[in-house]
Amino acid sequence: MDLSCYGERLLSSARFARSLDLPPPRPQPLPAREGNGYCCHSEGLGPPVGEAIFGKTILILWFGAIGMEIAKRLRPFGVKILATKRNWSSNTVSCDLDGLVDKKGGPEDMYELVQEADIVITCMTLNNESVGIVDHKFLSALKKGSYLINIARGRLLDYTAVFNHLESGHLGGLGIDVAWTEPFDPEDPILKFPNVIITPHVAGITELVVGDVALKLHAGEPFTKIEFVN
Repeated sequence: MDLSCYGERLLSSARFARSLDLPPPRPQPLPAREGNGYCCHSEGLGPPVGEAIFGKTILILWFGAIGMEIAKRLRPFGVKILATKRNWSSNTVSCDLDGLVDKKGGPEDMYELVQEADIVITCMTLNNESVGIVDHKFLSALKKGSYLINIARGRLLDYTAVFNHLESGHLGGLGIDVAWTEPFDPEDPILKFPNVIITPHVAGITELVVGDVALKLHAGEPFTKIEFVN
C-alpha cells in the first residue's frame, strides 16, 4: 500500500473518530398526529436531543499520525485537547503544536490527564505494554459520564473493566470501530447497552483505499506495508 493510500486511511480514521465524538441524540417521542401531519400540543420543545462537544476536554492516547489528524479536526469545535506521547521532541512531531494541544504528557501522566477528560480517544499501537492499558484503574479515574472511543485495536481495552463501568453507569458511552475479537459476536453482552456504538473495522476504508488496492491487483503489483491483525 503506497503512502497516498496510507494517508487516506489515516485521514479517514481521524474523521471517523471525530464523528464518534458527537454523542448520539436521545430518542424523543413523536408528537401527536392529526390528519396527514403532526402537531405539537405542548408549548415546550422538551429537553435537548443532543449534547455539544463545545468546551469539552478530550484526551488523545497516543499523539501519533492519526492522533494529530484527530486533534486538527477537533480544534474548530472549541474543545480542550490533552494528549500523551512517549517523546515530544520536535523531530518526532510533524506539525506545529502551538494552538493544537493544550496539555502534553507521557505514559506516566495518563492517569492524571484522564481525570480531566470528558472524552477519551485511543489511537495507539498494540504491543506487550499497551494490551489492556484502558483498565479498571484508568476507567475509574474518568469523570462519571465520560465517553470512550477506540479506533485502534480492540485489545487496548480491558473487556471486563469496560463492561463493568458501562453497567455501573460510570462510563457514559462507548464508541468502537475495533473489537476484542473480530468478527465481533453479535450476541456479545456488551451490545445490550444503548450507549454503545460499534462499527465493523471500517474507519480507514474509503473509495480511494479500495481503488488503490484494485489497481494494484489488476496490475499484478506487490503489496507493501500490509499489517495483518486479529
